[in-house]
Amino acid sequence: MAHFTLRSLTLVGVLLLAGCGLPDQIDETVGWSAQKLYAEAKESMSDGAWDRSIKMFEKLEARYPYGRYAQQSQLEVAYAYYKSGEQASAVAACNRFIKLHPNHTNVDYAYYLKGLAYFNEDLGFLGRLADQDLSERDPKATRESFDSFKELVQRFPNSKYAPDAQLRLRYLVNALATHEVHVARYYYKRGAYVAAANRAQTTVKDFPQSPAVEEALFVMVQSYDALKLPELRNDAERVMRQNFPNSHYFGGKVPGNESQPWWKMW
Repeated sequence: MAHFTLRSLTLVGVLLLAGCGLPDQIDETVGWSAQKLYAEAKESMSDGAWDRSIKMFEKLEARYPYGRYAQQSQLEVAYAYYKSGEQASAVAACNRFIKLHPNHTNVDYAYYLKGLAYFNEDLGFLGRLADQDLSERDPKATRESFDSFKELVQRFPNSKYAPDAQLRLRYLVNALATHEVHVARYYYKRGAYVAAANRAQTTVKDFPQSPAVEEALFVMVQSYDALKLPELRNDAERVMRQNFPNSHYFGGKVPGNESQPWWKMW
């Protein structure tokens, strides 16, 4: 009986310990000033310890929600998220800063960083096109990056980040235009000529300066030809010959009919 009682008491002790739980880990930052938290967070960033810097910045804002350190922390934590590969959190932090401080002297950086986060999320987008069902691929990150950089250069043309944003915008324009042409070609090869022509027309309309316009016009010519719409087909060919007289899609002439173009297909 005594043996049974000892075992019971031991079990009760274990259950009590489980119910109470172990004490929380001691927080080394208790009592730290906003300045010290900020300095520690910045040092962690310098060391590449992004997770630690994020924790420090978040503690700083939670304990000292007002003042310049809190504002700067909101922007710094966005960068730390970006560097740690947490693109969604970086974008959320940028959006939050833009909403809370639309007139801040560094809000241009928030737009730039947001554009970078989306840009890196979809980097290599063009290289992945061939491996996907192009009619289902939605380049959302590319569009979001484009919108962020566009707003930056429009609202802050003198920003030190504007020149780099302009360069990235050119890449993004070509990426989006190329996507549209890939989808148009996808539809054409599957006999969806109306969809192919419409998608190609979107490329010409929305991205007139992109090199992808050449192929977009070619898709329009081929699609309208397949649909037996000679007027639209001839209009597309006329525009194509005016803008791309040396296009490699002009493969020569049909023997015996010099007026009929002999197209080089894909």
